[in-house]
Amino acid sequence: MTPKEKEDLLRFAVNLARKAGTITLDYYGKITDVDWKEDLSPVTKADKEAEKWMRGRIRETFPDHGIIGEEFGTENPGSPVQWILDPIDGTRSFIHRIPLYTTLIGITVENRPEIGVIYAPVTDELCEAATGLGAKYNGRECRAGSAKDLSSATLLSTDITTIRQEGLFEPFSELLDRVRLHRTWGDAYGHMMVAAGRADIMFDPVLNIWDAAALMPVLQESGGLFLDFRGEASINSGHGFSSSRHLAGEVLDVMARYQRNKL
Repeated sequence: MTPKEKEDLLRFAVNLARKAGTITLDYYGKITDVDWKEDLSPVTKADKEAEKWMRGRIRETFPDHGIIGEEFGTENPGSPVQWILDPIDGTRSFIHRIPLYTTLIGITVENRPEIGVIYAPVTDELCEAATGLGAKYNGRECRAGSAKDLSSATLLSTDITTIRQEGLFEPFSELLDRVRLHRTWGDAYGHMMVAAGRADIMFDPVLNIWDAAALMPVLQESGGLFLDFRGEASINSGHGFSSSRHLAGEVLDVMARYQRNKL
């Protein structure tokens, strides 16, 4: 894929995320009915409507491309180009009128994450990236944080309960003891804050492919890293963290002391 083709796909993805985010805003603060999936995660009409709209636009414009979405599964799985969609990442935040949910779009080419868009509709914050083309936060170049060690770092997570349920509370507790500050600006919003240089580590014990696909290009192009807890750059591991390059080794050293067979 040429840089021009990549830039064109990125521009389309940015516009797609903004419009899908606008669809979710039509429901923000108005949701009364919530359905619960088999994994006990919530889904709303807003999730479904936003993903349906994105799928329709992708089919019209790129009929040969594949689509993987949280709400409606997989289309055209044999295509070398896959659009990976999460219409509302942070549905619990959305339901409770917390403005930190995001719309996520990742694009893989031959299974390589190449393009990522993270959009927070309520706060109108958007982080975009394509491999080799850099990363931008609200239209300006962004760089991951410059903290050199854990003692000066800001650590983010979504919630402690999930970390405990996944058997990762021991390493996370060590990180808590060693960092300067911890906050729960969670889900993909936290990863965007790392890419924007406003936080230093985002710890995520549970990630589906639609949660992770947008994150890797954004973090890598902002000068940071998105890795699983084994240190692999993967969007399929089911867990991971974002950080500056300075801190990744320290985080992985902590994780290695508490390795679980599941990782």
